Amino acid sequence: MRTPAAAALFAVAVYAVAPHSLAAQGGVRAAASVAGADGTGRRITARETRLPIIIDGVLDEPAWRDATPATGFVQSEPNTGAPASEATEVRVLHDATTLYIGAYLHDSDPRGLVVNDIRKDFADGEQDTFEVIVDTFHDRQNGYAFLTNVEGARADRQVANEGREINASWDGVWTVKTHRVADGWVVEMAIPFNTLRYDFAAAPSWGINFSRRIRRKNEVDFWAPIPREYTLARVSMAGQLDGVVHEGASRDLRIKPYVAGRTVRATGGAGFENTAAAGVDFKYGVTQGLRLDVTVNPDFAQVEADEQQVNLTQFSQFFPEKREFFLENSGIFYVGDAARNNRVALSPTPDEDLLLFFSRRIGLTAAGQAIDIPIGVRLSGQAAGFTIGALAMNTRATLGTSANNYGVLRIRRNIAKGSDVGFVVMGRQATDSTDSWNRVFGVDGNIRFFSKLDWNSYVIGTRTPGIASGQYAARTTVNYEGQYFHGKTGVMQIGAGFADDLGYFRRTNVRKWILETGLRPRPEWARNIGVRELHPHVVWSYYENLQGEMIGKTLHTGFTAFLSNGGFVELSANPHFERLTAPFAINPSIASIPAGNYAWTDWMLTGQTDFSRPIALSYSVIEGGLWSGTQSTQHLALVVRPSFRMGATVGVSHTAATLQLPAASFEALLWTARVNYSFTTNMFLDALTQFDPRQHVFNANVRFNVIHHPLSDVFVVFNDQEIDVPGAPPVAPGRSVILKVTQMLSF
Repeated sequence: MRTPAAAALFAVAVYAVAPHSLAAQGGVRAAASVAGADGTGRRITARETRLPIIIDGVLDEPAWRDATPATGFVQSEPNTGAPASEATEVRVLHDATTLYIGAYLHDSDPRGLVVNDIRKDFADGEQDTFEVIVDTFHDRQNGYAFLTNVEGARADRQVANEGREINASWDGVWTVKTHRVADGWVVEMAIPFNTLRYDFAAAPSWGINFSRRIRRKNEVDFWAPIPREYTLARVSMAGQLDGVVHEGASRDLRIKPYVAGRTVRATGGAGFENTAAAGVDFKYGVTQGLRLDVTVNPDFAQVEADEQQVNLTQFSQFFPEKREFFLENSGIFYVGDAARNNRVALSPTPDEDLLLFFSRRIGLTAAGQAIDIPIGVRLSGQAAGFTIGALAMNTRATLGTSANNYGVLRIRRNIAKGSDVGFVVMGRQATDSTDSWNRVFGVDGNIRFFSKLDWNSYVIGTRTPGIASGQYAARTTVNYEGQYFHGKTGVMQIGAGFADDLGYFRRTNVRKWILETGLRPRPEWARNIGVRELHPHVVWSYYENLQGEMIGKTLHTGFTAFLSNGGFVELSANPHFERLTAPFAINPSIASIPAGNYAWTDWMLTGQTDFSRPIALSYSVIEGGLWSGTQSTQHLALVVRPSFRMGATVGVSHTAATLQLPAASFEALLWTARVNYSFTTNMFLDALTQFDPRQHVFNANVRFNVIHHPLSDVFVVFNDQEIDVPGAPPVAPGRSVILKVTQMLSF
């Protein structure tokens, strides 16, 4: 499977770094073991306060002075196990309704603090940040993460299965204020208990961990130590929070109505159509651990538009879910084996060859057009030691699709530290007279051995009218994650009759062999030239049909250098093979590539500069083969941030290709520009524009958002599409203006 060029690249990389890295790695391991890397030795007690806490970024209330601080932070990056270079003190308080967290982040050079963004859910890796994760069920697998930066921006996430699913689009009600001081900065957070799911009867103590990023040093510190190969999502390594007591239970009833109005003209349409809509979302805490969500006539007009890409493959593009209702607690419904919170992710997450539950199948056509959803219901959370997710939705007959009922039931049980087993049942049923339905059911297990070794497997069956056999899928992988060596191997098989109307998959009648492995040495000579870590690695996928014939392969063999400033550069060789069973239209300007076998190799150089700087660049250059010919492909993106309020990115994707079958050449070109401006931490303007000069298509999506109350918004959205083909009759631009107002009411 390895080509001579790829093998040579990998061999040279290993030979060049191994003698230096083994000795250095031994010192890192010793430091980590001394620090107690399992995190079980770290405990903090939340001090009760009956006096009001004013969230102003100043820890001047007496309760803060009386609380015992969490100190002794330990580096994860760059020197795992070493004491943090700057002192950090964190205190925890609570009253009858709220958890309070106060942090004093000392800094010997406060002028060097880096802040690049104050948008909601900002990118945390490129600036100084403080983060906390709370494992409210103390199951050492799931948690809520709250992040802020020097200017008090807010980001929050749901972590499921120790990072197998990190939901960055989850939104909770919480408050944070920050304050710069002479020797650093101060954070004051208030997290209402109603924002969290928990069960004090089953888990009187919680898991907790704190993290700090000192960006000018590219340093990451943790209170409960975590080795550099993992992230804050490694909940099993968190410390313990004692002393939190909730005096009585709230009904936790939230009602969020919306009203929306829009004026729309379809591309090429004769005139504008004005419409109005209204709907409501309900959230109710059925128990301390279970939440019921109901949405009536949901509207997702404010969701950011999908970003187009130049697609040179035979498969449809994968676009992530962005709709709020489907994102909350989405990790509960995930079945599969994505990397568990690895710092370096090599493969797509989730695995795009088979994503068993893909919520974009509900309420959206394949082209991304909205289908009316009259009502949806979801029950999610934990009860009696089980993690439970149940979803039911109904869609109307819209855009040529029939009306359907959808249902998903997912139950998972933790069986040991870092391990769980579960099952899933899903289905679609047409509500018209047609006998159209689909059922999916199966079991899965994720077992951890010796802290670093994971075994992940599932077996799935399907049922669809008219299909008699081959209605199954199965996957098993073993993954080892260490500081110096990491590796994953496994196999996935999808039967010829497999059908999943709520999933995303590319092929059936296929067996996929998986190999991902690499080394992560940090030799001293590399550090002396500004390289923090070297990473020779392979990501090989080999596909055969169930008759044993090869139908595809992608053999990525690369060498990456991670720079001390946070940038990286990678060189890779990538042999490909694809068997086409039908003609494939790679570009509208040429005839289709005929069915047959195609093999080629391309070489790729990719990387990025230090993204914490006001000006940064990301790039990739691909040279070599493409299907029956050759290609020259470039992807470039320039990022400019004149201040933490404003950022702009201009990118271009360009491919020039010459094919032999058919004998033709083509050029694909796509320009993309993003601009965002944050007036405050509660008012934002975001614009995305894309222009394809070869197809003469221009698209724009501009969104203005004001958070006028926690989880309550005003959105104004403008969309524009223009098609102007020279020599063709003019086409009226498609345009829309949307106004949407939401209001969260809590009881």
